[in-house]
Parts: sequence; C-alpha cells; structure tokens
Amino acid sequence: MTISYTLKVANSRFGGFSKLLFRWKGSIYKLLYKEFIVFVVLYTMLSLIYRRLLTEEQKRLYTKVAQYCNRSTDLIPMSFVLGFYVTLIVNRWWAQYTSIPLPDQLMCVISSNVHGKDERGRILRRTLIRYANLSAVLILRSVSTRVLKRFPTMDHVVEAGFMTQDERKKFESLHSDFNKYWIPCVWFTNLAAQARRDGRVRDDVALRLLMDELNLYRAKCSMLFHYDWISIPLVYTQVVTIAVYSFFAFCLIGRQFLEPLEPGQEGDLDMYVPLSTLLQFFFYAGWLKVAEQIINPFGEDDDDFETNKLIDRNLQVSLLSVDDMYQNLPPAVKDKYWNESTAQPPYTTATAAETLKPSFLGSTFDMRMCEDAEQSQPAEASPSVQRIQTPLLSRFFTAASPAISIKNFGRGSRGHPHLRRPRVDGGFPSPYPNRSEDPELVARIEEEETEDEESRASEPTTPGGHPGGTQPLEASKTWRKELPLIQVKAPSSESIGADRLEAWEP
Repeated sequence: MTISYTLKVANSRFGGFSKLLFRWKGSIYKLLYKEFIVFVVLYTMLSLIYRRLLTEEQKRLYTKVAQYCNRSTDLIPMSFVLGFYVTLIVNRWWAQYTSIPLPDQLMCVISSNVHGKDERGRILRRTLIRYANLSAVLILRSVSTRVLKRFPTMDHVVEAGFMTQDERKKFESLHSDFNKYWIPCVWFTNLAAQARRDGRVRDDVALRLLMDELNLYRAKCSMLFHYDWISIPLVYTQVVTIAVYSFFAFCLIGRQFLEPLEPGQEGDLDMYVPLSTLLQFFFYAGWLKVAEQIINPFGEDDDDFETNKLIDRNLQVSLLSVDDMYQNLPPAVKDKYWNESTAQPPYTTATAAETLKPSFLGSTFDMRMCEDAEQSQPAEASPSVQRIQTPLLSRFFTAASPAISIKNFGRGSRGHPHLRRPRVDGGFPSPYPNRSEDPELVARIEEEETEDEESRASEPTTPGGHPGGTQPLEASKTWRKELPLIQVKAPSSESIGADRLEAWEP
C-alpha cells in the first residue's frame, strides 16, 4: 500500500519533516534495520578482537592494514555512482506509473459517441469499456505480483466478470508464443466498426476518435510490458552494489580505533561508537535500499503501486460513465451569475484574508519609470545612413585590421583611382544613386584628403622621387624593416569591371 503523507507537509512549519522521522511503515528504518544490525555486530567483533586478543606485534600489523583500508575508501566514487543510479531509477519509477492504462478518456469518448438507450446500445457501450479493462487486467497480471495473486488463472478472470465463457474460448483458441493482452483491443476495434455500420456511431469522425483513444490506451499497456521486459542493465546494478558493499567492508577495518605506532605519539580519540561511520552507512546503504525498493514498483513493498485498487476503480468508474451516466443529465438552467458582469464566488471566514491581496498583473506592472518628461517623449526616427563604399572596398574593410583608418586607405590608393571615394558631383558616378550621403562623413573624408595633399606638397623630394632626400639610404631601409607594411594588391581590370557591374545593379 502506498504511504501518503501529503497532508502532513501541506504547510511549511517548524519541524515539519522531523515529524515524519518517527513513522515506521514505509520508512528507511524498516528497510535498513537488518543490514544496519549486521554492520554494527561485525564492527563490534573486530573492535573486541583488536582490543582484547591481539598482541602488540599483531596490533602494529593491524594498524598498517587499517590505515591502508581507510585510504582505500577515498578511491571509491560513492556519491557519483549512487547518485546517478538512483536518479535513473526514480525517473524510471515515475515513467512506469504514468504508463498504467486509465480508461477515463476512453470512457468519455464511448459515452458521447456510441448512441442508443435501448438494450443493444447499453450492451455495446459496456462491452467496449469491458474489453479495455480486460486488456489492462491481462497486462497487469503479467507484471504485478499482487494482481497475479488475485487472478492466478483465467478462471478467476472469468469469475470476476472481465470475460465471458465464450470470450475465454475465443481467447484460448488463438495460439501465440507471446503475451496476448492485445486481443481484447482487437475485439474493441471490430465491435466499434460494427457499431458504425449499424449507425450506433454516427460518422467516421467519431469512429476515428474512438480508435485514437484506444490506440493510446493500448500503447500504455504495451509500454508496461516493455518496462517489465527491458530492465536496467544488470552490469550497472552489480557495479553499484559492489561499490557500496566494498566501501563498507573497508570501513569495518579502516574506521576502527587504533593505538599509535610509536610509544610517545598522540593517538586519536577513542570513540567506542563510530557515529560518523554509522551515519555514513545509514545514508549510502539507505540510498541503495531506496533504489532496490522502487526499481520494480509492481511488487508488494509498502510503497509499490496499488494495482488491485486501480483495477477496482477503473472498472467501477468506467461502467458508471458509459451506462448510468449516458444522456443522464441535470437540467440546464441559468447559473447564479447570469445577470452579473463579474463573477465573484464567496469566501469563508478562514479564507477572507485572500481577498485583500491584489491580483497579479505582471512583473513590470509596478515598475517606476523615469520622472524626466523628455525621456517619455516619442523620438523621431532618423534616416538610415549606410556606409558609402564600393563592394571592392568592403572586401578590404572586412579583411584588413580594424586599426586601419580611412585616411590610411586614402594614402595608399593614389595609384589606384578606383579605390577612392566615389563622388556624386565628380569623378565616376556613385554606384548607389538612391542612397543619401551622410554630410558629416563626407566632410570628414574630404578634410582628411585635403590635409594629406597639403602634407605631400610640403615634403621635399629627391630626384629619385623619394621624400627626404638628405636621409641616407641605409636609414630608409632600416625604417622600412621596422614598420609593418600593408600591401594592397592592385586588382585586375576584369575584377574592377565585375565590381562596378555589381554596384550598378539596382
């Protein structure tokens, strides 16, 4: 039976979880007390042997062995191995619960789409939902020990009313080497198709809805079967178990009280009860027992699923839904808030304080804006200004270093007129005639070009054409070696023509 304590932790209060520590049924004490007693007995026996029976030379040897075992415990990754394993087990445990087939959606579809108040209509609806419940009983008999003990043979299933004698004969006449839980689902589909032909299901859309819900129901039955068939790899379970047992085997020897090896050496505090070791055993071994309990939740442990209760609930609720509740509706009348624009259900005295709380309207609803009125004025959208450059120049901008300025490109482009800034009023026409130039950017470029031409005109030149003719040739070569040179390869006439054509394209 599942142990539920949800009401006990509905409100957070002082010592809320501590009250749960004194429960026995479904507790860690009930799971672990046998292993805990064995560990304590073995630890006590080794402690008595060390204190009473060993000689001084044997104690020295035991001390060395104990120190080795204590160091070895640090080499076992207990937290990682156990944590990952238990996380995998818990996820699998919850996935198995969500795979238990429940007929709630299917019974609503049957009740609303299989029509007829006569006896034939009742038989169709009750038989359809009984087939669904029969399929769930058959699969639960295959995976749950509780259900198998309740229905050990097919005679018990027939006696419980999930199957008739004729249906049992049909069921047993179909020979298969595999589980036959799916046979009632096939009966369901054939009976639904017959109801469609008889007009009990009025259109194909309703029949399709019936089939879709049945397929979802059957898929959950199939998933339960596969969870039971495909377990967590045995190797992983063995690794975790060996890791826990070997860890505490080392602790039995390595966590004993040891006398100092040297006569004058100060020893550790003699703790007759190793409290920290016992707590460590309680945590790690308890973690392993949790995984052991929920790795198969279809057993008979305290926290395993109550499959028999689920079978009883599903049959009772589904038959009530498709038979007694079929078109058995209360009269449709005006509700209490018919003439009110805002419906406000009443509160009791215990919950009246909740009406004083304001409704949540969003996290930014109470945010204070800037008090400056100018910041709240709408701003005029500035015209989009794009950089005026040829496609060839854009290649250089993307390839060169960001430290290279437009002025440097202007100096290095005198030998190549096609690299100069396109002017609208002179030179070759602008490749982007529809774009408006930024006056500030144009003025900056023209100012840099003017300064560059003036500096070039003021520099003295030698007959060889090199500025600064008084400077020795060796110094000029040294200066060129020290400064990094950026060389721009002159493009061919074909690439220039292609770039211009691209630039002139609208």
